[in-house]
Amino acid sequence: MGAAPAQAAPGGWEPIGGGSGGFDADSPRFALAVLPDTQYLFDADSSDPAPLRATFRYLAEHRASGNIAFMAHLGDVTEHGTEHEIQLAARTFGALRDKVPYSVLAGNHDIPSSTDDQRGDSPYLDAFGPERYARMDTFGGASPDGYNTYHVLRAGGREWLLLALDWRVSDAGLTWARGVLAEHPTLPTVLTTHDLAYANEEGAAQLSGHGTRLWEGLIRDHDQIFLALGGHYWPSGRTVLTNAAGNDVHVHLANYQDRYYGGAGTIRLYAFDLVRKVVDVETFAPWLMAREPGSRPLLAAENLELSSEVDRFSLAIDFDERFAGFAPVPPVAPRPPREVMPRDTVAYWRFDAEGLQGGADGVPLDEGTVVRDLTGGGNDLTASRLHSSGPDVLVHSAEHHEGQPAHASLRFDGGQSPDRGAILQTAPDAPLNSMKFTGGYTIETFIRLPEPYVGEHAWMGILSWQGRNGDAGKTTGWTTEEPTCSLNVTGERFLQYVVYPHVQDADPTSWSHALGTGRWHHIAIVNDGRRTILYVEGSKIARNPTQTSTGIATLGKPFTIGGTQSHERFGQGFYGWIGDTRIVARALGPEEFMTPYA
Repeated sequence: MGAAPAQAAPGGWEPIGGGSGGFDADSPRFALAVLPDTQYLFDADSSDPAPLRATFRYLAEHRASGNIAFMAHLGDVTEHGTEHEIQLAARTFGALRDKVPYSVLAGNHDIPSSTDDQRGDSPYLDAFGPERYARMDTFGGASPDGYNTYHVLRAGGREWLLLALDWRVSDAGLTWARGVLAEHPTLPTVLTTHDLAYANEEGAAQLSGHGTRLWEGLIRDHDQIFLALGGHYWPSGRTVLTNAAGNDVHVHLANYQDRYYGGAGTIRLYAFDLVRKVVDVETFAPWLMAREPGSRPLLAAENLELSSEVDRFSLAIDFDERFAGFAPVPPVAPRPPREVMPRDTVAYWRFDAEGLQGGADGVPLDEGTVVRDLTGGGNDLTASRLHSSGPDVLVHSAEHHEGQPAHASLRFDGGQSPDRGAILQTAPDAPLNSMKFTGGYTIETFIRLPEPYVGEHAWMGILSWQGRNGDAGKTTGWTTEEPTCSLNVTGERFLQYVVYPHVQDADPTSWSHALGTGRWHHIAIVNDGRRTILYVEGSKIARNPTQTSTGIATLGKPFTIGGTQSHERFGQGFYGWIGDTRIVARALGPEEFMTPYA
C-alpha cells in the first residue's frame, strides 16, 4: 500500500494528529468503536502497523464529529505474543494516549499455551496490564491477576459499564466480574471478550464453548449486560439471546483477519442514538478509505467498507424499557403552569386538574365543560359537540407527549361521512378573538394521530380563528371562505399552517412532512413580525414560505381547538389527541418552547 513501517517516537509511543477535545458526554448520540483481531499486523518480521495507525488517526480526528466515547479491542492483538510483537503493538496503541480512551484484552495468540487468566506475568501483561489505563478517566479497575479490566464511560447523559474479559476467564475472574456488576448495579453493560461465538456463512451466530460458560456463569443472570462482543472466529455473525429476566442480549462476532491485508485495521462503529432508540452499526477500514479512489488496488476497493447484514445493520432498542429492570427512569413530574408561561403569554390551556375540573381517563367531557386559560387573561374555552355527535367524540385522556408540561390530553374522535367531532372555543368577547400579533407570535400544541389511522380525515383542523378571510379584505387565497388562520392535517398527514396576515393581502402557507401515527408530535408556529416558521419536534420544516407575514387578520370571532371552519361552518372535527396549547405574543426560540430543544 506504499506505507512505510511505523517508527517509534521518543518516549515509546507514536503521536498522531487530532485530539480528544469536542467529545460531548451529554449528547444523546455517541459511538463505541470496536477493533477485532489485529494479529496479522503484528506478526514477527512481517509486521506492518500502518493500517492500525490510520485507524487510530481516524478515531482521534473524528472523535468530536462522531462523538466517539471509547474504543474496545477484542483480543489477538499479535500473532505470537512475543515481546517484540507486543512492544510494537504497545507503541502503536500509544498513539491514542490522551485522545481516545480504550481497552485491550488478551486473545489466545497474545498468551500462547495459556489455559486461563491465572497465568502470571507475561509480555502482554507488562504492556497491556492495568497500568496502561490508569491515566484514563474511564478506567475503573482490574482483577487481581490484571488480565480483566472494567471501564465506566460517561456518554448519552449517563454512565455505561464496559467489561474487558480475558479470552479464558477463570472462576476467580468470573467472581470478580460479578463483583464489578454488583458494585455498579444501575449501569447498562457491554461485555467484550475474545472467544464468545461463531457463525455460519449466512452470519447466524451461536455461542462457542467458552461463550456458553460466560453465558451461564455471568451474562444470563445479569440483566445489565445487553450487548456482548467477541472476535476469534470468522466469518462475522450475530444473534439475539433471551436472558433470565426475559430481555434481549445482542451477541455479535466481528473478525476481519481473513480479509485483505489482515483486515487492514477494520473497525466497527456502534452509533447509539438515544432519541431514535436505535444503535446503527457500520464497518470500514480507514486506511483503505484514505487512499484516493483512483489509486486504490482492487482488493482495497472491495474491502474498504463492508455492507453485509452482519457488518452494517441497526438494532432497535428502547433503552428506557430495556434498562428498566435495573435502572428505572424516574417518572417526570408535571410542570406547574407558572413554569411554562413566559413573558407575553396570552393564553395557556392544559387538560389536567389545573385546566379543567373533574374527569378521569376515558371519561367523556360534559357539554359546556370549561377549560380555563391559566394566564387569567379571559380566554377560557368551552366544549361543544358538532352536529349530532355522541359523547365519545371528546374524552379525557392520560396520554401525553413525554416533554409536555401537563400529563393529560383530550381524545377527539372526529371524522367524515357523516361529519362528526367536537371543539373547544373561546367566548364571543374573549380578548384573544381580536388580537393582531403584529409584533410576532408563537403558537404551540401537542398532537398525536391514532394508530391505526382509520377512516377519511383529510383537511381536518387542529386549531383556528373563526370567520371568513374575505371579510378581512383578503383576496389572494384559493377561497375567501376559509378562516384567517388555521392549522390543519391533509389527507397525506402533512401539516398545513395557513395565515392571512393583518398587514399584507397574502396567504403564506407552511407545509410539513407526513406525520407519523401512533406517536406524539410537538408543533410550534413562530412569527417574528416578518416571516412564519413551522417547527415539528423543535426541527424547522423545509416548506416555510419567505413571503412577508405581519400579524393575523383576526375578526373578533372565537379561537377554536379541534376544528376549522369553511363558509363559517364546521364539518368534520379533529381525529386524535391534543395536549397543552399555548399562545405567546412574541417569537420564541426552540429553547423556549414548552418542551425545550437545545
